[in-house]
Amino acid sequence: MPWFPEFSTAIELARRDARAREQADPVAQYLKALYDGAPGALEKTWPGDVVVHDPRAGEIRGHHDLRTFIHSNREWMAAHHAQLKVVGSITVGGRAAVELLVHVLHEGDEVAWPVAVVAESLDERSVEFRTYCSQWPVDGLRHLRPPILDAGAVETPYAVARHLDGLAGGDAESVVKGFDPDGYVQEPIGPDNIHRGATGLRDFYARLLSVGGIDVQPCAGTDDGIGFALEYNLIGRGSEPPQAGLAIFDRGTDGHLAAVRLYDDITR
Repeated sequence: MPWFPEFSTAIELARRDARAREQADPVAQYLKALYDGAPGALEKTWPGDVVVHDPRAGEIRGHHDLRTFIHSNREWMAAHHAQLKVVGSITVGGRAAVELLVHVLHEGDEVAWPVAVVAESLDERSVEFRTYCSQWPVDGLRHLRPPILDAGAVETPYAVARHLDGLAGGDAESVVKGFDPDGYVQEPIGPDNIHRGATGLRDFYARLLSVGGIDVQPCAGTDDGIGFALEYNLIGRGSEPPQAGLAIFDRGTDGHLAAVRLYDDITR
């Protein structure tokens, strides 16, 4: 009966379409798994390698450890009454960088905790998630975060390259001139820690660079033409060892930056 194979083909096409839709937004799927404590859909969409780099739990590799991590993370989120809100995203090809505000209870107070997640699809069956943040808002401590990625040949936009050059040279004034007049930088410790305009930026970067230049070693970039997400290793910060981090750069006008938002646990 000819309709049986046609019916089977239709079902298979529907399954492929559904999987393609889920693969198109891996961070949303990952966040849902974390929030629900249910990794089943994530594992079904990505039956190959699933790797997670988490600031608290370290490297999680494979489905068994993924399930353990997600269940443990759900318990932590429930204990802290965590609520997730996506505030921005940059998606290009098989890589996406998503910015979140995670509202949690810490010592009886609600804290807004900036977190960024990068998802990189290595092939049609595998995915890697890399989370960046400071843990200061939730435990009051700075945690050493060793490099996750190796340095790479990253094509940085002009405004970002100028910014990194200024940091490396310890030139606070050059860094400030690279921003729009109302540009700002947001520290990793919370959305209230913003330094805006020439005066605010100058005070922040003069303090940051008071001990010398900072070498930001690019590892991977995600650029949608408006925002640029840079995963990096920060080296040359006094006696501190190299540490992993992520910065989101919003393009401004005339080759300037409108904003820089930092996601790392580096002392400033």
